[in-house]
Amino acid sequence: MSVEAAPPPAMDEPQSGPRAAGTPVRRRRRSGAARSSGPARSPWRSARREWSAYLFLAPGLIVFSIFTLFALLFAFYLTFHEWDIINPDKPFVGLQNYSRMMTDTDFQQSIINTFYFTGASVPLSMIIGLLIALLLNQGIRLRGLFRTMFFLPQVTPFIVIAIVWKWLYNGDYGLFNFYLLKAHLITQPLHWLSDQNLAMPAVVLMTVWAGIGFSMVVYLAALQAVPEELYEAAKMDGAGGIARFRNITVPQLRPTTLFLLVIGIIGSLQVFTQIYVMTNGGPVDRTTTMVFFIYQAAFKFYQMGYASTLSFVLFAMTLVFTAIQLWLYKKADQ
Repeated sequence: MSVEAAPPPAMDEPQSGPRAAGTPVRRRRRSGAARSSGPARSPWRSARREWSAYLFLAPGLIVFSIFTLFALLFAFYLTFHEWDIINPDKPFVGLQNYSRMMTDTDFQQSIINTFYFTGASVPLSMIIGLLIALLLNQGIRLRGLFRTMFFLPQVTPFIVIAIVWKWLYNGDYGLFNFYLLKAHLITQPLHWLSDQNLAMPAVVLMTVWAGIGFSMVVYLAALQAVPEELYEAAKMDGAGGIARFRNITVPQLRPTTLFLLVIGIIGSLQVFTQIYVMTNGGPVDRTTTMVFFIYQAAFKFYQMGYASTLSFVLFAMTLVFTAIQLWLYKKADQ
C-alpha cells in the first residue's frame, strides 16, 4: 500500500513544526502600531529638544519679564508709596494715594473730559465709516482710489496730523477761519483751540477725520462677506432698501460693530497725542484727559506713586467697559 505524502503547509499559515532546510521564509507584515513603535526615545534627547525651544524663546521672555511684568508689579508697588523722583525719602503711605484720588476734583474733571471725548468721537467715526463703506460697496468707479484716500490718514503719524490740524485751527492764518470768513459764515475769526467751548469739539473733529479710514475698511470687508443670496431673497419678498439694511445688513455687521466699539473705546480712553500737541490740556483744563493728567502727575510734578495709582484706575475702567460690552453682546445673541 502506497503512502501519499502530505501537502506542504500554506505559506500564509504559520508552521508549528521545525522549518525544513531550504524552505523560504515569509516574514509577517507588522501592524501600523508595531511599525510606529520603535525603540524608546531617550529622555536626554527630549530634554535637549525642549531646552532648545526655551533657548529660542528666552530673548522675548526676558524682554517681556523686564519691561512688562516687572514694570507692572513695580508700578503696583509704587501705588502704596509717596514716590518722588527728586526726594530720596519715599515713605510707605498705604491707601493714601487712592483716597486722594477720590477727592481730587482735577482728576474727576479729566474723567468727564475723557467720557465727553469718547462719547463724541467713537460713534461719529463708526457711523461715518459705515456710510462711506456702504457707498464704496456699490461698485462705483475708482473704488480703490477712494478707499486709499480715506485710509491714508490712518497710516500717517498721528503727531503729524495733530500739527497740521493745529495750523488749520490757527486764529490768525488758519484755513478754517479763512474760508468761513470768505463764505460770510462768521464775522470774526474763531479761536478754536483757546475757546473753552470749542477746544474739545475741535479735537474731536480732528480725531474723527483721522479715524474714519479704519472703520471704513473694516466695515467694507464685512459688507463684502455678507451673502448676496440674502439680499436677493429679500428683494423677491418685496423688501426695500431701508428694510434690507435694517434686517440684513445691521445684524450681519453686529460682530464688526462690537469689534470697532471695543477698539474705539479702549483707544479713546487713552487719548494723549492730540491733547499734548494741540491744546496741552487747556484752556482751563477743558481738554485735560485722564492719560494727560497722569502724564502731568508723573513727569511734571514727579509724583510717580500717585500717577501709578491713577494708571491702575484707568486700567480697571477700561477692563470694566470692555467686559460690559462683551456681556451685552452675548446677551443680545441669546
